[in-house]
Amino acid sequence: MQTHVSVTVAPHQDAHRKFLVPVGLPTPHQMPVHFDVAGGTFSLTGETTTGQIVAVVTPEPGQKVEIRYSYADGGPGYPDSIFTPHRNRYTQAAEALVFDAINIAETQPDGHAAIQALVSSCAEKFRYGHADVRFNDGCDEVPYLSCGLTEGSCVDINTYLIASLRAAGFEAGYLTGYFFPQEKNGCCEDAHCWVVTRHNGVVLEWDIAHHLKMGTREVCCGLNPKPGDRVALAHSMGLSFPTLGIECEKLISEPGWISDDGRLQPAKLTISRVIGKSAAAA
Repeated sequence: MQTHVSVTVAPHQDAHRKFLVPVGLPTPHQMPVHFDVAGGTFSLTGETTTGQIVAVVTPEPGQKVEIRYSYADGGPGYPDSIFTPHRNRYTQAAEALVFDAINIAETQPDGHAAIQALVSSCAEKFRYGHADVRFNDGCDEVPYLSCGLTEGSCVDINTYLIASLRAAGFEAGYLTGYFFPQEKNGCCEDAHCWVVTRHNGVVLEWDIAHHLKMGTREVCCGLNPKPGDRVALAHSMGLSFPTLGIECEKLISEPGWISDDGRLQPAKLTISRVIGKSAAAA
């Protein structure tokens, strides 16, 4: 069985503007087996810290572009590179957060219990939402949240969780992709992210945001507490693409227009998923 994902990008007002898009990522559940572009041409370039390859798409003037992915069921696992920490303002924990994370971990009987405790502590600090100002905007480090509930998206929640886990000495990776809710019949509006930990060879997946959406802060390991399915696109935060003039971009997931000053800007997208049909039919 295969999963086929189509992402249609509406034209930019600047007919010469290019966009960047990840080409897919293997997981224990799926393996990317096909990537192509209709309505434009593409070339490949690399990210300097993680080694990820992405596509740079040049649309045909005034035309929408369709990005097409295919994933086969079953996969080799997450790449080792997702667990390698890279210090930047999106990943480095502030001193108070380091102290808190270590204190939480040291009160637990073993590493697996410590990871669960750090996940639970993170879940207790957030309510799901999209705040106009993110909790770490303007910060050079991921700040400690001491009390009360902070409004945050999956990006915000997992930024805090990754910083906490790594501050306590645990291997953790940040994943981006698309999640297709069961009730939307193969459609979604934007990207999603989740966290993977690895301790003593055991890989576990965590999705706090979906637990919060389902009305609980009792977070257990595993994906999809909210019914649906997902595909992985890319990983890590604070990414650089020298050939494009992009330095320390927060993350990559859905297609982003490359601005003249080396930043990624949102594109207008239509995202859909078909399971079981051929790539041409998808």
